[in-house]
Amino acid sequence: MTALAARARLAEERHPLWLLGGAAIGWFAVYEALLPFWNDLLYGAFGVPHGPRWADALHFFCYDATKILLLLVGIIFAVRILRSFLSIERTRALLGGRREGLGNVAAAALGVATPFCSCSAVPAFIGFVAAGVPLGVTLSFLIASPMVNEIAVVLLYGLFGFRIAALYIGSGLLIAIVAGAVLGRMRLERYVEPFVLQAAAGAGGPGAAEIAPTWSERIELGREEVRAILGRIWPYLVAGIALGAAIHGWVPTDFFARYAGPDNPFAVPFAVVLGVPLYSNAAGVLPLVEALHAKGLAMGTLLAFMMSVVALSLPETILLRRVLRPQLLAAFVAVVAGGILATGFLFNAVL
Repeated sequence: MTALAARARLAEERHPLWLLGGAAIGWFAVYEALLPFWNDLLYGAFGVPHGPRWADALHFFCYDATKILLLLVGIIFAVRILRSFLSIERTRALLGGRREGLGNVAAAALGVATPFCSCSAVPAFIGFVAAGVPLGVTLSFLIASPMVNEIAVVLLYGLFGFRIAALYIGSGLLIAIVAGAVLGRMRLERYVEPFVLQAAAGAGGPGAAEIAPTWSERIELGREEVRAILGRIWPYLVAGIALGAAIHGWVPTDFFARYAGPDNPFAVPFAVVLGVPLYSNAAGVLPLVEALHAKGLAMGTLLAFMMSVVALSLPETILLRRVLRPQLLAAFVAVVAGGILATGFLFNAVL
């Protein structure tokens, strides 16, 4: 490429970069304004009362639906832009390749560092598979991202001390690494939905071409990815959030304490089963964990409950069904549930 052609290409790149920067600023501004917007609209303009469960459920649905959809748009777009810089071979070398065990560790650590909820981690899952990352490594990320939340770590440390916070981090990482490795060994790629694998087949296009795409082309790739993925998963997303809103705050502490108390040998399985229908992140479920701890429930039971809420919630399962076939979804749930149960029993035995 001549110097003149290079200067012309650079001039063409500047305008899309300005637009991209403005869009990013606008995205963050809208994200920060969502909560006060829904507070003012529902509680102010529409006069919805504070306190009733139906009012909390309505606010939960409106705020979480818009928040997660906005997160999905940003995550899908950003992941597609990043993929345009990486070839399949380079991405596989970073998070998989021949050293799949180390790939599971790296993916789980990346999941801890990314503050995605269980629903918004799904587009990253699609992006990883499309970039050629092994399925087991990708599942380690999918498990760790919602399960180990940095806000929850800080809150656990403040409420229960360093030991419990460290156990939470260690057990969450171990479950993500081991579950991803086990599922990867099972060679279940054929149970990923075809449209995800089609994205993987086409991932070697512009991002792997000899001539790198322009920023205008990268932005267009991102827009197309957002339209394609959201068009497929938005009904499942809305259904999952609506289900979560309907049962938001349903579990009374007295009921939980009665059936998951220290005298019940099946307290840990009960806590996991009860946590699955709920929908929250780790930070959101901590007030309930604190209240139950004050009633004398064992810490292993409470950690198992919290992990089942954030890593095996029914709304997340509904959304995952859009990208995983029932056989793989069942294997995913079984392996993760087994890890959570083992963690709960182990912590109850040693704490």
